[in-house]
Amino acid sequence: MKHKSRRVSLSLRLNLLVIAIIFVLAGGLTFIAYNINGERVDRYYKQTTSYDAGTVAAFLDGDWFARFLDTIRSEEYQALRARAIEAQDEEMIRDYLTANGWYDGYRENCRILSDFRDRLGALYVYTVTLEGGDGFTVIDPDEDLLYIGTRIPVPPEFAHIKKGERIEPTVSVTESGWLCSAYENVVDRSGESVCQVGVDIDMTDVKAEHRQFLYHMVSFAAVLLVGAVAACMLLMHRMAIKPLAMLSEATVGFAARGEGFTKDEIIDLPITANNEIGDLYQVIRSMQGRIVEYLENLTRVTAEKERISTELNVATQIQADMLPRIFPPFPERHDFDIYATMNPAKEVGGDFYDFFLIDEDHLGLVMADVSGKGVPAALFMVIAKTLIKNRAMMGGGPAEILRYVNEQLCEGNEAELFVTVWLAIVELSTGKGLAANAGHEHPAIRRGDGQYELVVYRHSPAVATMEGLKFREHSFELHPGDSLFVYTDGVAEATDASNELFGTDRMLASLNRNSDAEPKQLLVNVKEDLDRFVGSAPQFDDITMLCMHYNGPEVKDP
Repeated sequence: MKHKSRRVSLSLRLNLLVIAIIFVLAGGLTFIAYNINGERVDRYYKQTTSYDAGTVAAFLDGDWFARFLDTIRSEEYQALRARAIEAQDEEMIRDYLTANGWYDGYRENCRILSDFRDRLGALYVYTVTLEGGDGFTVIDPDEDLLYIGTRIPVPPEFAHIKKGERIEPTVSVTESGWLCSAYENVVDRSGESVCQVGVDIDMTDVKAEHRQFLYHMVSFAAVLLVGAVAACMLLMHRMAIKPLAMLSEATVGFAARGEGFTKDEIIDLPITANNEIGDLYQVIRSMQGRIVEYLENLTRVTAEKERISTELNVATQIQADMLPRIFPPFPERHDFDIYATMNPAKEVGGDFYDFFLIDEDHLGLVMADVSGKGVPAALFMVIAKTLIKNRAMMGGGPAEILRYVNEQLCEGNEAELFVTVWLAIVELSTGKGLAANAGHEHPAIRRGDGQYELVVYRHSPAVATMEGLKFREHSFELHPGDSLFVYTDGVAEATDASNELFGTDRMLASLNRNSDAEPKQLLVNVKEDLDRFVGSAPQFDDITMLCMHYNGPEVKDP
């Protein structure tokens, strides 16, 4: 089962978004301020330490250090130092330095370095060599004599340093804590670099103050965060959330009525903001006004449609009542059998059929199709049917009757409607007949026990197409057992879902499927085959059929 997702209010989402944004901003600002402060402090101490190292280097005798370095780098001294370290006897170094005249100078330089260390407040002040990746201790007042001439590992960042090249100050964490280290070259009288003075300043307290600065910044950011969030939430609630909630509640209430809206239900809220929410409020008011107006119009249109539908139903019934619907129509007559049906495509149609006795020996048959559909075609159909029957009852042949009807229908025919008509008059005593076809479908005749076949002959123009028309007649003769089938184009031109026509071939096949059936059953068979062919496709045209079976003249009692 698919579960409905949990609803999260817009207010909560916006508040969380504001908190996240302010938190990111506060954290970012704190981080930037902390880094800027750290870089500023490091830069200051690097500059100070480098200056101090340069000051110490300026007080040292580079020529003396050059000669002293040559001595302590010699194989003789290094061998002596190895023995002294092994014996842990620094007296051996002192005696060597004294004997070679270096001890007093050593002591004097130790004093100078110590004085500068104390005056500068440095942790260490010493001399070393760091060129070309070769580290070598010279004088360190904080170390004993055994330390002189010790090879030391050079940090990787100093491995590329060439002799005489300046070494940039560094800040690093060591076993002694945070140190700022700077090195400046000690030069001889020729300006040649001899060694480097190293000054290490303890920055542990400075870094502690830096961390304290971070704590203060974090505290300030937290207070700023809380204050900003509270202010933003309050402003957002007043400026956005509250108006939107009012709009939402009012809109839902409007929609919940379902029906019966009036202009009193249009929302009226105290929203006067000149922003997007104010615009939304005005748009919703306008939309609800149009909805109310639309529903009022829809109510009127629905009532009008129901009235029209009722009238169409009445018109449908009236039209159906105008066509002969009682079968058998002449129960006392046995010389013929007749049946007809009409299925309109809309509530009312333009097709019509008719049959009537002109006198005791003459039967009039009519099958007609008015152009167009709906009410206009139905009204034209009523007039045409009435004119045809009334004129036929006055006598005359089919051509004469249609010529009269044509003249009458052409008068005032501004809608330019016309009607195709097949009209026949059959003499029942002999089976002889006259027919006129004014643009209508060809009839089908079955002779005796044979099959239905189309009777094709030249048409006359449709009735009401123009004044002064003359119509052709042709004669035919029915023998006992013959049947006549007439229809409108709604039968042959019925289409299925793929727009294929039913056609006259399928119509004849349907007629001949049970060709000796009674007229009623014959029409039922054709309609069933037609419905099966069309399937779910909509009916676009009226379907009208008539079948007459001629039994022959009646034998009257003497």
